[in-house]
Amino acid sequence: MAVPEGSPTYDPGVRWDDTIGIRPSGGAYGKPVAEGAGFKFDEATLHELVKEWRDLAKEYKVDLNQAEYLAKAKPPGKEYASLNNANVTQESGTALSDALNRRIAYCESMADKYVTALGKYATAEEHATSVVNQQPKGIF
Repeated sequence: MAVPEGSPTYDPGVRWDDTIGIRPSGGAYGKPVAEGAGFKFDEATLHELVKEWRDLAKEYKVDLNQAEYLAKAKPPGKEYASLNNANVTQESGTALSDALNRRIAYCESMADKYVTALGKYATAEEHATSVVNQQPKGIF
């Protein structure tokens, strides 16, 4: 597989796979808000963002399970070099576990923010539906 030219950029809805290449997943982020800073997202995009953040948190959790092996490393022998190497490996595993825990918390926080946005989206939809339903029926 050829490496794309230019700097790597994150493209939502695209998954990189070493054996197959790039395959689109079908989503795209919203358009910039005209009134000021920020973005607008449709409901499908919000669902996609929640899924992407939750999936990333799951990947970090798998990595966390592996990092715990490092944090519990045993020395192969009882001499100083083996003990010192095991201590350094354990410290590295602990630091990695701490970093992964922070990343998991961040991903889950981001997913929760999009879930909150989905709730606001649903509330706005319900309000709009009730306003439309209160309009007189038929042709004037």
